[in-house]
Amino acid sequence: MSSMEQRAAAFHQDVARLRAEVQKVIVGQRELVEDVLTCVLAGGHGLLEGLPGLGKTMLVRTLADALSLQFTRIQFTPDLMPSDITGTNILVENPSGEKEFRYQPGPIFANIVLADEINRATPKTQSAMLEAMQEHSVTVAGTVRKLPEPFFVLATQNPIEQEGTYPLPEAQLDRFMFKMLVGAPSLDELSGIIDRTTTTASATASPVIDGPRLLEMRQLVREIVIEKHVQRFALKVVHATHPTSPFATLLVNSYVRFGSSPRGAQGIVLAAKVRALLDARYHVAIDDVAAVALPILRHRILLNFEGEAEGISTDRVIEEIVATLRAFKGDEIEV
Repeated sequence: MSSMEQRAAAFHQDVARLRAEVQKVIVGQRELVEDVLTCVLAGGHGLLEGLPGLGKTMLVRTLADALSLQFTRIQFTPDLMPSDITGTNILVENPSGEKEFRYQPGPIFANIVLADEINRATPKTQSAMLEAMQEHSVTVAGTVRKLPEPFFVLATQNPIEQEGTYPLPEAQLDRFMFKMLVGAPSLDELSGIIDRTTTTASATASPVIDGPRLLEMRQLVREIVIEKHVQRFALKVVHATHPTSPFATLLVNSYVRFGSSPRGAQGIVLAAKVRALLDARYHVAIDDVAAVALPILRHRILLNFEGEAEGISTDRVIEEIVATLRAFKGDEIEV
């Protein structure tokens, strides 16, 4: 067995253990769990959107339990200040009795940060997350401080009860690799939830992966091969989200104002590599690209007025793009 095969087998085994620990606590939501794991292994941040009580916070907490990493939760509220996230300099007395300023780190200094109800904070506070998410550092009083590695943010938001909320700006949305929609449980899943939460039975996830191991797994993801024609397909999917693109579909030309940034292409390629590894393959297939297109692109497409008025969803736009390019095998027009 080659070194790559051994590393891939270990990767597959570790993810299986991680998935099993999460599923000890989380009932159902298999696709959501898979997306969250893909996002974490690809090295990106994730945004979970769903109605209250569907287990968004519980899923992030459970993942934190299964990863031997430092975890913090930030509850976003309208009165939350940027310094409440990044930390601040405080005046303290040193052993010699002199007064001096000492930096007090904020909750952003952790490996896993749960930004709960992130859209309830003001834009000024939300902007404090931008540098942290993009640069993995924060600047306080002119001093740049690096965040611990690995570092990733898993945020939640509620799509209803918009009173008192502040929609995330496009620049911040673009920092999230995945936007995952949390749906209501099925009848059988609801039964399982009730059994676990209204009886004496309880389950907790045990840590199975630590920080250095997670960084090794992320490095392996980047080493996975993606053939030129598969990469070109992924790029065409992203390019087709723009109305000016030669690959744009009817829905794009009619209802889309702006398409995805290059971060969308980066996210699709990395996430598709993770999907290949999860399937015990060392190369990326077009099916992998199609599987990650929705969570990667749905928050990177801005509809025009007609699209909003007609109730067109960005998921529908993406599905049409993928289906059209797959039907033509993406070969008719070269990038």
